[in-house]
Amino acid sequence: MPKNDDILVFWIRKDTTCGECGKELWHGSCVFLEKDKGALCLECSDLDHLLFLPRGDAALTRRARKYSTLSAVVLEWSRTRKRYERQGLLVEEEALEKAEQECLADADARERRRERAAERRAELDEQFVKEFAARIRELYTGCPEGREHVIAEHACRKYSGRVGRSAAAKAFNEEAIRLAVIAHIRHAETDYDAILAESFDRGYARMMVEAEVEEVLEKWQND
Repeated sequence: MPKNDDILVFWIRKDTTCGECGKELWHGSCVFLEKDKGALCLECSDLDHLLFLPRGDAALTRRARKYSTLSAVVLEWSRTRKRYERQGLLVEEEALEKAEQECLADADARERRRERAAERRAELDEQFVKEFAARIRELYTGCPEGREHVIAEHACRKYSGRVGRSAAAKAFNEEAIRLAVIAHIRHAETDYDAILAESFDRGYARMMVEAEVEEVLEKWQND
C-alpha cells in the first residue's frame, strides 16, 4: 500500500481534460489530482519525465524507488474490490537502468550458485561422503561439529584426484583419513594460504605451519 508521503497518480477510466492546460486526457491516462484544479496531466504536474515500471518484480521496484529522487505510485480503481490498487511506479530513467543492472547481476549470481550446487551434487557420492565423514568423527572426536562433512565433501569429489578418491580412502584407511584432515586444517586453521600467496613455495609454506597443524590435529584427536 502507498505510504502517507507518496506522490500518487491515477489511471483514469473516463476521458477528461487537464485542469491546468486543458489538454484532453483519454481513458488509461495517468493524472495527478490537485485540490484546486482537479486532474492534471503528467506534464503539468512535472511528472512526465518519469518512466512507468509495472508491478510484479519486487526487487526491481525496491531498487528503482531507492535510486529515484522523484517517484510516484500509480493506482487504479478496482470495480470488483471497490478500492484503489497499486499498478506500479513512475521512476527516473537513470534509476530504473541502475536497478535493472543490479537485478541482472543478482540473477547471474543466483544462476551460477545453482550451477555450482548441481555440479557439487554430481561430483559427490553421498553415501560414501557420509561414511567418510563418520570415520573422521570416529577418529577425531574433537573436530568441530559439522566440520567432518566439509572435510569429507572436499576430499571425496569425483575426478578430483584428492586423497578421498584413493583406494585407501575408499577402505576408510586411517592414514588416508588423516591426510584429508591435515589438508583441511592447513587451509582452514592456519595462515597457510596467505604464506603460499606471498612465497609461491609450497614446501616453505607447509614448513611454516607444520607445528600449528600438528597441534590442531592432536587436539582434535584427544578432545
